[in-house]
Amino acid sequence: MSFRSRVNEAKPKLLGDRTICPENRKLFREFLEWEEYKLKRINGLPNIDERSAKTLLLYIWRLRNVNLWFANKPWKSLTKKDIKSVYDRLEDGRIRNRAGKPFGDKKSYYNKIFRSKPFKLAGKLDIAKEVLEFTGHSESKEVRFIEVETFRKIVSTARVSKHRALLWLAFDIGENIDTLLALQKKDFVRQFNPSTKEPEYLVNLSPEKLKRSRRARGDITNYPETAQLLDMLLKDKNDDDLLFEFGYRQALKFITNAVRSAGARCIPKGEWVTWKDLRSSMACDLLKKGWSTDEINARLGHKPSSRVLDKYINFLAIGRHVPKKKLHDADIRTLRDELGESKDREKLLSMRIDKMQRDIDEVLEMSRSLRPANEFMQKWLPDPEFQKFVRAKSSRNRV
Repeated sequence: MSFRSRVNEAKPKLLGDRTICPENRKLFREFLEWEEYKLKRINGLPNIDERSAKTLLLYIWRLRNVNLWFANKPWKSLTKKDIKSVYDRLEDGRIRNRAGKPFGDKKSYYNKIFRSKPFKLAGKLDIAKEVLEFTGHSESKEVRFIEVETFRKIVSTARVSKHRALLWLAFDIGENIDTLLALQKKDFVRQFNPSTKEPEYLVNLSPEKLKRSRRARGDITNYPETAQLLDMLLKDKNDDDLLFEFGYRQALKFITNAVRSAGARCIPKGEWVTWKDLRSSMACDLLKKGWSTDEINARLGHKPSSRVLDKYINFLAIGRHVPKKKLHDADIRTLRDELGESKDREKLLSMRIDKMQRDIDEVLEMSRSLRPANEFMQKWLPDPEFQKFVRAKSSRNRV
């Protein structure tokens, strides 16, 4: 079902829900009409498109949830105490989602409802801003990603080729699941990489299939597995056929089963892997492989000035090995100098040893040449007659 169809179904249900007080239904109608008008005008549309419909659908869900948190009290009657109570319960994890877990998307409620047009229409914007004084507008600084090896384990548990193709495309291209499910055969161009001579696909990500904040672009597949699976999937399709003939719920179901079967959890806190985590995992993988932040931002559809990668760069300590390498190089230079000095000392010692050896050889040679005389002296010197002869000889020489 398209987002426009879902809005056409959900909006009348919200505005016609008699369990919601009339004051809030009136406020919700005013806001949704204003939001729809804004989306058409800022995007130059005569009617809302799929992306605008998705935005409206998210607002409908948020309005229902916030109305439940305030126990259906008219928003125009909310006090600072009421708003603070809901805020504290959200922050303390006492307000839970359908799965019984604390809301993980609190920032979107703060920025889209409490500090935005709905509370402005209710006349409570200033109070809400005061209550949310310590809550920033920026996105979470927490990181969530998986390694390539973990991703391959997930893929190995998927038995259907189109499921494997969607997994590889999500990890390779890094777009969100709604965009990938909207892709058609005409969005893929098969080509050969000029360097590797291997087949690859240029994936055209057009504006009408992307989130408003994403840049339209063409991305080239990096992994051969992606190209191989796309070859199988595209061969029997027409240009306007959807690449994947199933919706988000089926995609969510099979990734949940695959993740559980593989036992795949995110780094660093061990959460179960979701479709969104494959996008951040792609970015981390490319960071570790040496891609620049500008190159990765372009692949993610972000502006070059985007700082969204900073938290992953900090977590992975990208670039911090450079100072350590400088220290290592300095140690190497010191060792090299010490080795040079040691070699010089060794050379000098070797020269001294050679000289001593030559001196010893000379002494030995002299000793060998004097050996007959030594033998004569040893034989005759002890003889008394010879000693008398020597003394007489010495006396005549003195005279």
